[in-house]
Parts: sequence; C-alpha cells; structure tokens
Amino acid sequence: MLQPYLDSINSAVLWFPLAAALFTLPFLIVQFRRHGYINKWRGFVLYLFLLYLMCAYFLVLLPFPDSVHNESPGGSTVQPIPFRFVSDILRESAVVPGQPLTYIRIFTEFAFLQVAFNVLLTIPFGLFVRYYFRASALLCLLASFLLSAFFEITQLTGVFGIFDYPYRFFDVDDLIANTAGGMLGVLAAEWVSRRLPNMERLDDGVDLLGKRVSYSRRMLAFFIDYFIWNIPLNMLTGEREPPGLFAYWLVTGAYFILLPLWTKGFTPGKWLVRIRIVGSAGDTPSLRELAMRQGLLYGALGSLQLLPASAGSGIAAGVLALVVLILNAGFAIHLFLCVFKPGRPLFYEKLSGTKQRIADKKN
Repeated sequence: MLQPYLDSINSAVLWFPLAAALFTLPFLIVQFRRHGYINKWRGFVLYLFLLYLMCAYFLVLLPFPDSVHNESPGGSTVQPIPFRFVSDILRESAVVPGQPLTYIRIFTEFAFLQVAFNVLLTIPFGLFVRYYFRASALLCLLASFLLSAFFEITQLTGVFGIFDYPYRFFDVDDLIANTAGGMLGVLAAEWVSRRLPNMERLDDGVDLLGKRVSYSRRMLAFFIDYFIWNIPLNMLTGEREPPGLFAYWLVTGAYFILLPLWTKGFTPGKWLVRIRIVGSAGDTPSLRELAMRQGLLYGALGSLQLLPASAGSGIAAGVLALVVLILNAGFAIHLFLCVFKPGRPLFYEKLSGTKQRIADKKN
C-alpha cells in the first residue's frame, strides 16, 4: 500500500538536484539583495521547503496514466459535497455499534486513510510558511487553501491539458483536509519556533561591512553584467563576430566605467547582489580608479580575447592565439591563488587601489 507513495517521494528526490540548481540563482540574488549575505540556516530551511513542495506535488500527480491519450473517466470528475468522507467512513467501516473494540477498525479503512493522508500532506506547508515567512494565521489559512486548490485543479485539468482527460477526481473534501493540515502546521510551528533559531533574529549582530565579498558573489554579479552588457554590444555590432575593437571599447567604457562612476560604484549585476566598487579612500571610486580597474580587467584582458579571431589565419594569428592562451592561463592561476588566499587582492584591484564591499541596504 505504501509503495506508490514511496515511489513518488523517490522521484521527487531524484529530480530535486535539478530543481535546486534552477532555484539557486534567484535564491542567491534574493538573499544577497535582502539580507546582504547568505545565512546557512536560512538556506537550509528554504531548500528543505523546496524538497517538501516537490514531494507533495509528486504525491499528488503520480503515478501518471500510461499515455497522454488516456481514457475518459466516463462520469463526473468532481465531488462537490463537503464532509462526504464522514459518510464514506461510516459506510465502509466494519464498526459494530455497542462493541467499542471494533471502533479501531475505522483507522484501517481507505476512506479514513485518504483523509488522514490529505491532512498530513500539508502540515509541513503550514509549518514552513509560519516559521520561515512569519506569516499570520489568516495568511497561512489562505496559502494552504490555495495550495490545495492548485493540487485539485492540476488533477481536474489533466495536468493543465497534458493528458486528454482527468485521471483523478476533484474532491472538495481534499480541499478541507489539506487546509486543515496547513493550520495544524501553523500550530506545530509555534512549538518548533521555540526550539529552532528565530528567523527574525538571524541577522542580529552581523557586521556586513566586515564581511568579505565572496568570489561566488562576484561571479554572479559578473554573469548578470555580462548578459546585460552584451545587449547594447550586439545592437551596435549586429551579427559581426567578433565585434570590432572600437565598438567593444565604447560599450565597455560606458557600461563598466561611466555607469559605476554615475551610480557610485554599482553596475546592474553588483546592485542586484548588493556589492559596490569603492576607491582607495573607501568611498565612491574616482574616474581614474575606475578607468584603471575596469580598463585592465574588461578593456585590456577582455579585448585580448578578440584578437586571435580578428587576425585571420596564418603564423601570426597562431602566435597571437598562443600569447593570449598564456596570458589567460596566467590570469587563471592568479585568480586561483587569490580565491584560496582570502585578503589577497587581484592585480587590477591592487594597481587601481579599489576593492568591492557589501553595500548598505538603502542603496
């Protein structure tokens, strides 16, 4: 009897790494933007919540019919009568009135077990929503109802039209049981909250200005900036590969030098993850400092990547490609040493006198 449920949970666990990978980017951006750093406990709870939601959804969805062209159920797929499960339990149970020892049989009947499963299914949801998000009881009630409605609509629509016909019933009693389970989770959260770290006080005593900006955070900002920077560059150069050096320097200078000068050390990527470039005085970087820093990184090192393709073919192009390869390898080794030696500045930071710092929340 438990095998279908265990199979559904196992499927959710197998798909969890992919979902977690897709979840990581928005998770990092939101955490950096809202809190200024990544708290391990906060991250653990959120990823556990994601795993729970996947398990719950897979339990509702699986097993699928053998084909998307499944057979019509041949009747109504909606059970609209509230608390019909009470009459089902009484009808199916082998309880004998006047014999109390037979009352325990209620707990073995399918109708009772189905209701119990639907209640248990959403207890963790109410617990997570109350504990992590600190939602009010009314909001938890609404969220539990909407989650249950989403489950039921998914079933009623054949997973939103993937299957020709619904393969499970829309039961209003499931809505009631799921919502009740969510509210039981709210009650459980009150007990749990007294024994686990207080989510509202996780950031107490954290000195953001004293925290080092991690390289993973810097790389996230870089990839966001790289994506945005490419838009005007492609608009300017069209389908030309590689882009001309003039167009590259024009867009790079505007995006990575003039924009941070105007925004006091921010690029869109850095703003999203709440870090900024600061000058040697610890405040807004000067034009000279930005030109040195960004010019060395994006101007010199970046434009070098365009040269081999621009040189065409022949011995000169081969030699140039080899030189660029050696310089890239040197930078990779330098980066590796800096990553594993906290506090060691990258060469363009040392020469420009700049560094990166976690920005205030008001920025």
